[in-house]
Formats: sequence, structure tokens, C-alpha cells
Amino acid sequence: MDIKSILKSATADFKVQLTDIQLSQFEKYYEMLVEWNEKINLTAICDPEGVAIKHFTDSLAFFNYIDVPENSSVIDVGTGAGFPGVVLKIARPDINITLLDSLNKRLIFLNEVLSKLGLSAQIIHSRAEDGAKDKNLRESFDFATSRAVAQLNVLSEYCLPYVKNGGKFIALKGPDAENEIISAESAINTLGGRVSETFSFSLPKNGGNRSVVIIEKIKATPDKYPRNSGKIKSKPL
Repeated sequence: MDIKSILKSATADFKVQLTDIQLSQFEKYYEMLVEWNEKINLTAICDPEGVAIKHFTDSLAFFNYIDVPENSSVIDVGTGAGFPGVVLKIARPDINITLLDSLNKRLIFLNEVLSKLGLSAQIIHSRAEDGAKDKNLRESFDFATSRAVAQLNVLSEYCLPYVKNGGKFIALKGPDAENEIISAESAINTLGGRVSETFSFSLPKNGGNRSVVIIEKIKATPDKYPRNSGKIKSKPL
């Protein structure tokens, strides 16, 4: 099966239904991902089914659990090869996406992808902890999201400062989210958040188990957070 057929089948019962144009955009995204991956390290998964399920479908599951109002602002912290940020933008072109990453080569790739797909996004070259100190970015987004592999207490310090009061941080995690939530509860509270809901699901075609952790921003993040990366990693909250 080609990537469009795989993706269409995998998302048949999803809340967001992809049009033929969007499926073609995902096909082009995939082709560029494979091409650029030969020059820079973007992903270890390159086969059509793997990308369609473990990157595209996994990212699209975001909309199954999150109600994203029209024209919402979303920042993807540590976007990497554009998962989930670019995927969300393809599926919902109305939302205002910001893609933040510390590696400029990845952002050059993403800028090329967006250009070829006729989409626009704000692209920011910055470390997560530095961007969160920028007054133009801090506490200015309806949603922050990340698929980073960091533990939730660490990830929350990177991401929650970007979320405005009343907004949400959506952490896309693996199967062990409940244990991470227990360990991160104090950190999330310190940073102005509160875990509101957690959802678990299985990707089709034995793609693995995933979790979506929804953290509400209920008060401002204290000015001293995020700390520098060294402290975040060596002394997590």
C-alpha cells in the first residue's frame, strides 16, 4: 500500500478526516522526509507504513482528545522533523502553528516542507528554555505540545511557561504516562499547571501504545522557570 492509502485507512475513524488534497500533502511530506534524511538525521523510521502510523497517525490522534478552537495558537516545542506541529497544520490549516527547535538544519527542512505544501508557520531557532524567557513567546499560546522523550517533570518545565492562563500543555507520551504523572505532579503544580485528563490508545497495525496527557494552565509560571538546561536535567523539579 502507498502512504496515502495507509494513512487514510489508519485514520478512518478519527475526528479529523483528511481530504484528498491533505493526503497528497502528507505524501509529499513523506517524500521530502526520506530525501532530507539522507543529509541530516531526522528520523530512524523511513518506511511508508512506519511513517504513516508512528509519525503521522500518532500526531493526528491529538485531535481525537483535544478540542482545538478555530485559529488557536499552538507551539510545538522541540519539533524535530515536524511531529506533531507540521502534521497538525496540514490537518487544520486554520490553526496558528509555531515550530521551535534548537537545531537550525531541521528548521531549514521544515521551512522547505511548508513552502512546498503551501502552508505557513512561525519558525523559531532557539533552545526551549531560552524561548520561554522571550516576552513575545512566554505565556502567549493557547496550546503547547511536544513529543520529546524527556520525562514529564522535565518536559513540563520546558513547555508550561509558553502556555497562557487557561491554555493547555498537551504531552504526547508512550505507554507509561501514569507513572510519569505521579513523579511530575509536584513539578506541574509548581509551574502553574494541573493534570486534567489522560487518555491511552493503541496505534493501528501494531504501532504501539501511546498516551495523551492534558495539563491545564491555572496560574502564571513563576519567573525563575524555566531554569537553564543543566539544572533542569540534573535537578528536575
